[in-house]
Amino acid sequence: MRTVHVDLQERSYPIYIGSGLIDQPELLSRHIAGGNVLVVTNETVAPLYGERLGHSLQGYRTETVILPDGEQHKTLATADRVFDRLLAARMDRQTTVIALGGGVVGDLAGFVAATFQRGVHFIQVPTTLLALVDSSVGGKTAVNHPRGKNMIGAFHQPRCVIADVDTLHTLPDRELRAGLAEVIKYGLIDDYAFFQWLERNLQKLLERDGEALMYAVEQSCRNKAHVVAADELEAGQRALLNLGHTFGHAIETATGYTEWLHGEAVAAGMCMAAHMSRELGWINDSALARATTLIESAGLPTRPPALPAARFMELMSIDKKAQSGRIRLVLLQGLGHAVVTGDFPAEALQRTLAHFSGQAA
Repeated sequence: MRTVHVDLQERSYPIYIGSGLIDQPELLSRHIAGGNVLVVTNETVAPLYGERLGHSLQGYRTETVILPDGEQHKTLATADRVFDRLLAARMDRQTTVIALGGGVVGDLAGFVAATFQRGVHFIQVPTTLLALVDSSVGGKTAVNHPRGKNMIGAFHQPRCVIADVDTLHTLPDRELRAGLAEVIKYGLIDDYAFFQWLERNLQKLLERDGEALMYAVEQSCRNKAHVVAADELEAGQRALLNLGHTFGHAIETATGYTEWLHGEAVAAGMCMAAHMSRELGWINDSALARATTLIESAGLPTRPPALPAARFMELMSIDKKAQSGRIRLVLLQGLGHAVVTGDFPAEALQRTLAHFSGQAA
């Protein structure tokens, strides 16, 4: 087992990375407050890992909520089902909420934990690559609104993250590829050596090589932990983690959270961000080609769905990084060097949107 620490003073916590960790009750017991536990999972993950997690929770009064699977269910209405179970079971402030599942489950369960009785303890047990390397780490919790993704939420750090890489063996290929988008993101924003490693080892990850997966998860978590420790509440540097996300969230919102997986939308969004960076003269053709090729080699989309440029602009303006009505983007000044900026000519963004929408600029 490997351990990565997220250093946030009194809110610091470990990320345990290893094989068979769901079956190690001592990892959970170190971080459970009180005797009440609510497990939040979904109808896909529950049959795979619900019973195993239950064995590790023997001795606690445990309730389980099984939610429908899919981003379209990450809503206030679904969160209300979880609140209802907590109240019906007379759970108190010493309850620990455990998220067993992917990013949707983790975001929603974390939002419930952040707001139930003004905050209860929370543990992440991610079961998708995207959740292992990104959404389970850093304390962002949220639900979606029809007008925008993750618009209703809170920062609420988990007590620990139990990253059992064995769960990746039951992950559908499409979900694995979607998770690789977030892995590639870390190489692009601040870790050129990791980007080069991914260029050499991508096929091993696609084949689910155990050592390669362990390294990719650990390195991704270390990169994210470093950024989160420096900027927990996303006042500045942490926004770098949103490379491709402003474009990607627009794709997800436009398609109703049902057609594109989050990682797929982020992959296309990163290609759009790289293209715009080239438009600005910040990266050259070679860097653009390398970034796009790596994303494409992971089996991920490099272009968004057909969407008018005006609609893209409308959706991108509803973004948490926007300031005073101005869109701010994460762009590349090199492979492994990203910046957050709103200081770019509007024409450059228009040219990028026109290029990807097939319209004249």
